[in-house]
Amino acid sequence: MSADKEPNHLPRLKVPAGACDTHMHFYDAKYPTAPTAVFTPPDASVEDYKTIQKRLGLERVVVVQSTTYGMDNECQLNAMAEFGDNARGIMLADLNTSDQEFERLTNLGVCGIRFHMLPGGPLPWEVFEEMAARVHNFGWHVQLQMNGHEFPERLAMLKRLPGNLVVDHVGRFMDPVSTDHEAFKTLLGLVEAGRCWVKLSAPYESSLDGLPRFDDVAILARALAKAAPERMLWASN
Repeated sequence: MSADKEPNHLPRLKVPAGACDTHMHFYDAKYPTAPTAVFTPPDASVEDYKTIQKRLGLERVVVVQSTTYGMDNECQLNAMAEFGDNARGIMLADLNTSDQEFERLTNLGVCGIRFHMLPGGPLPWEVFEEMAARVHNFGWHVQLQMNGHEFPERLAMLKRLPGNLVVDHVGRFMDPVSTDHEAFKTLLGLVEAGRCWVKLSAPYESSLDGLPRFDDVAILARALAKAAPERMLWASN
């Protein structure tokens, strides 16, 4: 691509200084795939991502443990290290994780635990509250991805969390719902209560409308942004 044509391929939106991508995974075949994994993407390196960062004008990144590697955080931790203080991490831990390991992870920049309650996620609901309480002692939050249709049945548990909650991918309603659906109103209530953030990301994970606008998910994103713009997060996934 010639230099004089490159600006035509850059985003029209100019992001503010310090802009952050709040959900990103790295892949490297040298790390073993977990037996619980349901997919193994091709390699995606730090250098690949730095090209995207530059193109989008981003400075900071939150690196999220991939279900491909199960409980082994090392691929994501090593990627985090290459970004230095401009990176934070969301990793996995379980009932066998020691306080010393939590301290090590915290010192490396980890600030949250991931619960992926879809196929491939290694942590079950049975440990959700106990692990949420443990990581709260280290200043971590809970990052949750699940089928958004489950919000009403999980509401009491989520309201009991001692710390903050970050919900992935516009709630990941599979299939998408209307803004007056009970499950979406439950998520909206969590957001309006003040301790829940939502990532406006990855509409392709749940949309039935698809490209170019993902209208069935976009309407949910707009409703969430209208309700609490200060607790909406952007991510490339």
